[in-house]
Amino acid sequence: MNRRMRDTGALLLIGVLALSTTLAWRQWTSNAITDAEKQLQSRQRLAVLPEGSYDNQPLDTPLAKPAPQRPNSRILAAYRATLAGKPAAIILVTQAQGYAGPIVLSVAIAPDGRLIGSQVVEQQESPGLGARLGDPQVNWLGQFANRQLGDHWALKRDQGDFDQLAGATVTSRAVIEALQEALSYFDEQRSVLLEGATHE
Repeated sequence: MNRRMRDTGALLLIGVLALSTTLAWRQWTSNAITDAEKQLQSRQRLAVLPEGSYDNQPLDTPLAKPAPQRPNSRILAAYRATLAGKPAAIILVTQAQGYAGPIVLSVAIAPDGRLIGSQVVEQQESPGLGARLGDPQVNWLGQFANRQLGDHWALKRDQGDFDQLAGATVTSRAVIEALQEALSYFDEQRSVLLEGATHE
């Protein structure tokens, strides 16, 4: 009986130590994981800006809550990049509904309304098809650089200016609409975005 109690006590002690170690490890690494996720998100959102084109930390000072939303997409956040104290670009984070789920894009727009670049932040599209929209080798998003609101924002098959991502018509249309609506939002809110106060 005494031996059984000792064995049970030893097992209980081992279990408590294992649980304590696991909880301590989780607590110890949670801050590092959170920091790594924030850094990745920052890199993804700022990847749309050419290196050396800004000298502030745009993500540290988000702009005021976006105004009325777009018909096919939703502006999630807005940031102002500056160079020598003057606006260099506006970064809009926008979300559209793709084929398999939401597509979140980071979109950089120059003060003159020209699209500087766009980057996929999140997507759930089909592997090998819509998921390739963020593939740097395919570089499908590259065709939108330097485009403006007045361009024909549709697929070539729909009498527009843009190529389709092969095998991903729904994804292609969703991204094109989101980019056009981001430019439209910028056009409507230009003075607020370029000159307005940041959100504290």
